[in-house]
Amino acid sequence: MEVVAFVGPSGTGKSHHAIGVAFDNKCDAIIDDGLLIKGTKILAGTSAKNEQNRIQAVKRAIFTEDEHARAVRDALESSNINRLLIIATSDNMIKKIVGRLHLAPPVKTVYINQIASKAEIKKARYSRLQEGKHIVPVPTVELKPHFTGYFADLPYNIFSSQRRQEKDADRSIVRPSFSFYGKLLIADNAIEDIIHIIGGKLEGVERVTNIKVRRRSDSSKGIVIRVEVVLYYGVKLFAVTRQMQAKIKEKIEYMTAMQVKNVDVSIRSLAIKHK
Repeated sequence: MEVVAFVGPSGTGKSHHAIGVAFDNKCDAIIDDGLLIKGTKILAGTSAKNEQNRIQAVKRAIFTEDEHARAVRDALESSNINRLLIIATSDNMIKKIVGRLHLAPPVKTVYINQIASKAEIKKARYSRLQEGKHIVPVPTVELKPHFTGYFADLPYNIFSSQRRQEKDADRSIVRPSFSFYGKLLIADNAIEDIIHIIGGKLEGVERVTNIKVRRRSDSSKGIVIRVEVVLYYGVKLFAVTRQMQAKIKEKIEYMTAMQVKNVDVSIRSLAIKHK
């Protein structure tokens, strides 16, 4: 199965253009926000737009949950799909989805600014940010069993200059609950609390003494975490620190949906474990 990636920032009209991009690139099906869509039918998955907050929505979109990923993998294997279009907000998100669904890397990547004008992208952003409207490339009747949120009017009323690019193509607009919550920020001390809990549960770690979180200017490139620890005398130092690095990356990404670029663990000192 070949994969075509369709990439663009959130709210720039990717889902609106999805059917046309799939048609132009001879794709049989689409992965969009946790759903596997073929034609006007949802074959498998659960919509990220049905989640109650942005963190859960991101986790749903990248198939973090094993059962969700397994259901979509099974549908991909049994649905005779030759070419699949995956929609994502970044190249890194494409890599995560491809990895979770056990797919090959994309043979081609289409970016939203290659097919949409600045005016169209601006109009899409307004619809997302000001009106809380999200598009799903399936008819409302198909989406209803999967989505319990508010259904708005059809997207061609918003994008009046656009024509549907494929016969029988249809889309629905929904307004998820998390659209009304505004911008979501995760404070550094929330990340620090997670790391302290990890350190407290990890065998061989006496305590975590210092944590620094550095955020990159481009948030899609992830965060860098530096941790100082005190380990118990006699433990295998490299084994414990490597385990801690892996656990921090795994848990922070799972709980916050933020990408962790690097985790640096320094051993400050050793402590004697009292019996």
